[in-house]
Amino acid sequence: MEHNLIKKIFLALILTAVLYIPVFAQTHEAVPLGHPVYVAIEQAQMRGLIGFLPHVKPYSRERVISILSEILENNSNARFGALTETERRVLEQYKSDLTLKREGLDLTRGVISFDHTWNDIYFSGEFGFGLNMNFAFSHFFNAGGFTDSGTIFNPYDLNKPPSTIDYEAVHPASGDSFFSYDFIPTVSFKGDIGNNLSYGLTLSIWAGRNPRTILGEYLNILDKSDPVERREMLTYSEPWAYFPFSYKKRWDGYVWTTSDISTGGMRSWPEGNLSVGYSMMPEMAGTLLNGHIFFRFARLDREWAGMSASSSLILNEAAQPFLAMEAVIRPFEWMSISALTGVLEYHNAIGDSKAEIQESARVFQNAFSIVMLELNISNFLHIDFGSTVVWPKRFELGYLFPFADNFIYQTNIGDFDNMALFFNAKTQYPGIGKLWLSLFIDEMSPSRDFFQMAKMMFAYQFGGSIHIPWLPFSSITVSYTKIEPYNYSHIREDVPWYPYNLMETNYVSFGKSLGHYIPPNSDELLIRFEVMPQAHSLFSLQYQLIRHGANYGSSAVAGSSLWSELLYHRNDIRKHFLRDGAYQWMHIVRLRGEYSLTTFNLPIKAFAEVGGVYSYFTNIDGPANEGSHPYKVIDTSEYPHSFRVVATLGIRIFPKF
Repeated sequence: MEHNLIKKIFLALILTAVLYIPVFAQTHEAVPLGHPVYVAIEQAQMRGLIGFLPHVKPYSRERVISILSEILENNSNARFGALTETERRVLEQYKSDLTLKREGLDLTRGVISFDHTWNDIYFSGEFGFGLNMNFAFSHFFNAGGFTDSGTIFNPYDLNKPPSTIDYEAVHPASGDSFFSYDFIPTVSFKGDIGNNLSYGLTLSIWAGRNPRTILGEYLNILDKSDPVERREMLTYSEPWAYFPFSYKKRWDGYVWTTSDISTGGMRSWPEGNLSVGYSMMPEMAGTLLNGHIFFRFARLDREWAGMSASSSLILNEAAQPFLAMEAVIRPFEWMSISALTGVLEYHNAIGDSKAEIQESARVFQNAFSIVMLELNISNFLHIDFGSTVVWPKRFELGYLFPFADNFIYQTNIGDFDNMALFFNAKTQYPGIGKLWLSLFIDEMSPSRDFFQMAKMMFAYQFGGSIHIPWLPFSSITVSYTKIEPYNYSHIREDVPWYPYNLMETNYVSFGKSLGHYIPPNSDELLIRFEVMPQAHSLFSLQYQLIRHGANYGSSAVAGSSLWSELLYHRNDIRKHFLRDGAYQWMHIVRLRGEYSLTTFNLPIKAFAEVGGVYSYFTNIDGPANEGSHPYKVIDTSEYPHSFRVVATLGIRIFPKF
């Protein structure tokens, strides 16, 4: 009798555990970058409510829930910066939002969920649908505006008889307005397999338009006497309806204009009429060894080694997504090792507006790898360092192996790849603030005149954040970033794996930098204030001063484009920031707010942004790229003054996060 009772109790415990598996199962899908919860986590970390976390984002849903729980538990023991009641409610709300509840139809999130247990293995699925809408508008109250026509050589036809591209350079004039919009209906299917593996696939249709114009042309290589190496390139403006360097393409590959949906109608950019495109974002992620190893195989937005939001010099969230395998190994709480290898996507941003897929991809067949070691000393000092490589695709085991340093390994196999080293250090005093220094070293040749030679290609950033104790999850961040000429660029290589073409190996995917969002030969002063007054809300006020060497026109500065190449006369070219040609100065003020109505069970999340951009150029009295000269403010038809107001509105129906 007693023996049977013990058996029944044991069986009941097993059944209880099985029945509660769905309750405790946590998905490992990524919480997208840009979610306000990252602001709350960064603020709590700066206040000592949680230790340093791996600088490999996005985090998984399960990891974010664990972080929020730890912050809430540690609050009572905090020496500085304890949570206010408002902040506690914010964290509890985000924790509740991210904890999935398999309840069939959820109209607030726009999902239909199910789960079951089969042979003691838990399975779940979630079919979702939604719609993202974005509207952007800018108006030029003051601008110099001019239109000019010209002809350049096709930069893709280096091994063919010269061909030409006719272009028309258009600068906005006073009174010009630009309007952009996109509609992105999405469907997704996500879920878990057991407690350690999650999967997901999001498919989108993109429809919209986004005006931009050609600003002019420049010589890609400074050898005007050699027609073979004289590659004239077109310079396109940033999308006029958005703030500079802020727009991110939400379509894959190419778009079709609605007037010509055919293989001949593929375009690189939706500049004119309504266009349509597509996007595919797959993901598979999970954990091993009780969470000490996290792995992911996905195409999504990432931010690695960023000391503050959108600050990374190595892999910035402003970069276009690409498919990659990644892993984070944490053998100790104070150390983590991270590695990523993925395939970069071809660019179609040079030449005419057609999406010449094969022409573009013929010289761009690259993979990308990064390894990073992170060390944390108590809650006061964080150090990370590692290496990256952009390499023409082949079966290369060393770049795939997470414990082989890319920089050292490439010396064993030949010097064909684009290598870089990076280092970051961050110190903080919990409850007060933090300071950091970041360094990215592209390929360079050591020289006595380190700061003057163009072959010294590097980027650096330093900054700090201060916690504001009387406002919920608020801070002020100040940073300075400098990207030297030719950084993120690379010469076109003649590699054994692709013997008939000179291959592009610049630090680019889908036409955009993998690193910081400002281009080579630029600097940025950033001041940003953020506050989260309640859950589902975030407000920020930001000022930027960006100075960038002109990459078009009669006073274009060498090394100011991602496509710049520094070749045979590299030892002769010197750089003199602001004093070797024309430079654009941009003063940018942005006020942004976002709010989710899911608190009221309404399936709507919205953000709005408004601000102004005041732009002007300086130029020197002498010829560009030939020594250092005094500079002064100019206002010409080629390099005009301008002032415009920018406003954007985004609405997400059935938000998943």
